[in-house]
Amino acid sequence: MIVSYDLKALPLEGFGGAVVSIGVFDGVHLGHQAILAANVAKARELGLRATVVTFRHHPKQVLLGRAPKTLTSLDHRLDHFGRAGISHTLALAFDEDLRQLPAARFVREILEAGLGAKHYVLGFDSKFGRDRQGSPELLRQLGYPVDVVPQVTVDKRAVSSTAIREAVGLGDLAAAARMLGRPVSILGRVIRGDALGRQLGFPTANLDLDHELHPPPGVYACRARDLEGPSGGARWVDAVTNIGFRPTLQGERPTEPRIEVHLLDFNGDLYGHPIEVAFLGLLRGEVRFDNVDALVVQIGRDVVGAREVLASVKNPADPL
Repeated sequence: MIVSYDLKALPLEGFGGAVVSIGVFDGVHLGHQAILAANVAKARELGLRATVVTFRHHPKQVLLGRAPKTLTSLDHRLDHFGRAGISHTLALAFDEDLRQLPAARFVREILEAGLGAKHYVLGFDSKFGRDRQGSPELLRQLGYPVDVVPQVTVDKRAVSSTAIREAVGLGDLAAAARMLGRPVSILGRVIRGDALGRQLGFPTANLDLDHELHPPPGVYACRARDLEGPSGGARWVDAVTNIGFRPTLQGERPTEPRIEVHLLDFNGDLYGHPIEVAFLGLLRGEVRFDNVDALVVQIGRDVVGAREVLASVKNPADPL
């Protein structure tokens, strides 16, 4: 998949017209997946390229002065777009200039002139442009064919990024997974820690999540994949993930929970690599132990427990 970040790079050389979908797509949940699938199918039918227009950061940061923690960072969304079959993504910076751009100009100057938009596939509630004036109705008035994907519901509730954030924050990972169509996952880049896990016999990859929302503190059975590994992210490895404040260890308490992933049966250097971690079961909550030796014993039990959980769970690339 080609990713464009600068309007000056458009139009792409050698590309024809496009089927375009627009949105933040935070979480890339079942509703978003329906839009992406419809886009790819229409692009194949018409001989056009499947194209998504998204935003590098959540527009609410500009619109409201604050934005929620995202379910999926831009890199995480781009990975999902590529796996869905999207050929080209335009990742725009949502700034004050873009906010004030009238919808018709957005269509003519960016979507038509820049992307070669010939057909649109939008969600049922899709809005864009200044004051959210852009809509399927406006596009049809401008002469474009538009397919509108209806709302998706799960458990009689509309699937939405807001509902999934609520479920993840409460630790209801099963409910979130049903709306995502896959396990809850995070994507972070491996950063250097204090190497204490290695000293204890359980080396961990410490993740920087780039503002992604994560489950509550606890120890989880997971699978993880290295997006820059030899298999290009296709290989999932069993793992145990600790999210928490390390209450047993001496030193200053972290202000934010640390994300520490111990990959089972794995050897390799992951520093700087983007790692996706899928949560497949909660093993226990965060506990303060009397000493480090007791912690080490419990980590060993956590590894055994994770293996038992993961032995009965599908590959996280498959829906639950």
